[in-house]
Amino acid sequence: MSKVDFEKIQSLLTNYSFEERAAAFMALRAEFPIHELETLWNTTAEVILEAIARSSDLTKRGVRGVIAEASFKQHIVNRLLADGWEEKGITGDKPFDFHLKHEEIEIRIQVKMQRQKAHRPMLASEASKTLFGDKTDMWVVETQRTRGGKSKSGDATRPYRFGEFDILAVSLHPSGRDWSRFIYTVASRLIPDPHNDKRIFKYQPVPRTANNAWTEDLLKCIEWFKEYSQHQAT
Repeated sequence: MSKVDFEKIQSLLTNYSFEERAAAFMALRAEFPIHELETLWNTTAEVILEAIARSSDLTKRGVRGVIAEASFKQHIVNRLLADGWEEKGITGDKPFDFHLKHEEIEIRIQVKMQRQKAHRPMLASEASKTLFGDKTDMWVVETQRTRGGKSKSGDATRPYRFGEFDILAVSLHPSGRDWSRFIYTVASRLIPDPHNDKRIFKYQPVPRTANNAWTEDLLKCIEWFKEYSQHQAT
């Protein structure tokens, strides 16, 4: 089909009603799946989306977390790969979502969603008044595994420990409605659990704008991590 023929079809469709154009769209949808998952599961994208819409808040949070990871891959990681970075494969249940390498530097990145409460961004003061007081100028992110459990020694496995990942990337979609926007900090700067300083406290305050500890530039955060690593080595 030539460009001229396609433009003629588009022009003809504008003369039909919304209902008629919707019927034409559905006829084409039956022939052209939006995603290969439709074929794999033998269903439609519409059914999958309806299932998500009917699910519990916990399930929706999980789905949004997966979308944040996919968005990080599409908007951030792919750009680094085009600039010579390498994405290393991850096997098993690791405490990080991405493992990137460039020359001598390797970075393990954990991606989390900015926490919501009642369909709005949650404030740090709502997570812990003991640690964060009445601050209303900070958002919050929940940094722990989705599922809990116990290790062989009896320790809780849900909290992350310092050293398990290098950089925390927080999706700011809840406050900005933009899946491509993330803010980053070096994991060593996170607040420790008041009861165990080897663990990362499950709630971390997130600034509304970048500061000297958080940045929206991943490469800048990587530089911070390199400086920290060099300081630890001396």
